[in-house]
Amino acid sequence: MKRRQFMGYTGAGVVTALLSGLSSEFQANAQSKPRSGGSLSIQWLGHTSFLFTGGGVRILANPFRTVGCTAGYRPPKVEADLVLISSQLLDEGAVEDIPGNPKLIYEPGVYEFNSIKFQGIAINHDRKGGKQFGINTAWLWKQGGISVLHLGGAAAPISIEQKILMGRPDVALVPVGGGPKAYNAEEAKQAIQVINPKLVIPTHYRTQAADAATCDISPLDQFLTAMDGVTVRRSNSDTITISSGNLPENSAIQLLTYKF
Repeated sequence: MKRRQFMGYTGAGVVTALLSGLSSEFQANAQSKPRSGGSLSIQWLGHTSFLFTGGGVRILANPFRTVGCTAGYRPPKVEADLVLISSQLLDEGAVEDIPGNPKLIYEPGVYEFNSIKFQGIAINHDRKGGKQFGINTAWLWKQGGISVLHLGGAAAPISIEQKILMGRPDVALVPVGGGPKAYNAEEAKQAIQVINPKLVIPTHYRTQAADAATCDISPLDQFLTAMDGVTVRRSNSDTITISSGNLPENSAIQLLTYKF
């Protein structure tokens, strides 16, 4: 995908960034207690791509092109009101085939859409100070009464400053499969210990969708071994619905099942 095509797509629909002074207000809102009756539906579309539905808004994160580790997934061509992407790499920033005319945000900063505030937090996308794959944007927002942190393809440790911005999310989507541009199992464990989310949804790991000749990430088993002792919730569906009432107090791992 050419950069000019990407910028052309975003040009008409990019959400206007708020002034940086809104960060304090954002944190207060993101960490406040959820209103009763709120819920959030989370659907796994493969790799690091998810559809979040709640509060009358559909948010699509990290649509991908079907190649390499995502070769066997269905293209995530779903209707959404807003698209978040963590980088312009093809496994988390392929937006050219998204239906409709959703808004798109893709750079670190503070944004607002349909009364939902989003914090885009910059984290290096590799272990070389961003020199290999640039900057990954982790996204933090609150939807349906649930605070969500999607780490995208983070590969660098979470700094104190980043931790302050992230707070303690209800749900964290964390890459765990390693490779050159995302956490491996041990790095993911360390990140989870820093942010201490109530529910962890692992992402970016090898599944049967992978092209074995070109996919360089590890299967989920390595992460589960590293997290031995942590409660694991398993769903036979690609979708779960979360409310404040069914969140664990201590960190638990939530596994979703992709329907091939």
